[in-house]
Amino acid sequence: EEYQWKGPFYFIQGADPQFGLMKALAVGDTSNGDDEWGEEIKLAEQAVQAINRLNPKPKFFVLCGDLIHGMPGTRWRKDQEQDLKNVLKNTDQDIPLVFVSGNHDIGNTPTRETIENYCKNWGDDYFSFWVGGVFFLVLNSQLYFDSSKCPELKQAQDVWLNEQLAVAEQHKCKHIIVFQHIPLFLRKPDEGHDYFNLENSVRQEIMEKFHKAGVKAVFSGHYHRNAGGSYKGLEMVVSSAIGCQLGEDTHGLRVVVVTEEKIVHRYYSLNELSSQGIEKELLDMLAKQN
Repeated sequence: EEYQWKGPFYFIQGADPQFGLMKALAVGDTSNGDDEWGEEIKLAEQAVQAINRLNPKPKFFVLCGDLIHGMPGTRWRKDQEQDLKNVLKNTDQDIPLVFVSGNHDIGNTPTRETIENYCKNWGDDYFSFWVGGVFFLVLNSQLYFDSSKCPELKQAQDVWLNEQLAVAEQHKCKHIIVFQHIPLFLRKPDEGHDYFNLENSVRQEIMEKFHKAGVKAVFSGHYHRNAGGSYKGLEMVVSSAIGCQLGEDTHGLRVVVVTEEKIVHRYYSLNELSSQGIEKELLDMLAKQN
């Protein structure tokens, strides 16, 4: 029944709770300085409390990667994961959680083993789901960033993605929306490649594939700042972090409203969402056709 359009709905996108990064940056040691994450726990708790208070409820809460800071094999990783799970357990049970793998979750150069460990902890590294006539795809963007240690896994995701896009066309879905950790680009489709986006030739191929399939939007994190742009009608939305900020943005979450015609979103600071909830303009859009 989720293949059918049932009227407007919304979901919450968060990114980069990244337990441990604030301390690591403060001491100038991003490899080993992540031995405290009390600040991030508070922020994640605030995010969960804000989401639980929203009315109507969001259809789901997606976390776009870098759940924790400790890379695979590092000292504090297990504790960071456990503490994040303890916070997320308090999410209203009617609000499903959707997890996206980030570079800190599976490594900058993932291996079969790091991906398997992630899947044991958080669920599949790529999958699809339907909500009210809208098709959602969760991708493992590390396989696009550097799959040199597991090329067969990248190939498997590519084959799967093509199959999924064919399914979407067959079911005539209202919209296709993609979640991945690393943005395709930050502001312009032809910008240079760096740590925060995908390499140009890889990016071009994915953008073209998404454009042809009619994907409306890609939501990412990774940048710890808000950014975004568009490519031939495909919107690239980069959301800042729940945790550590690297720019001028505030700790926050993005509210994404899906109507029959369009996808409208707004980034809220945690304080704003906690105290005021969603603004009237977005609530009116949700009320329109229900």
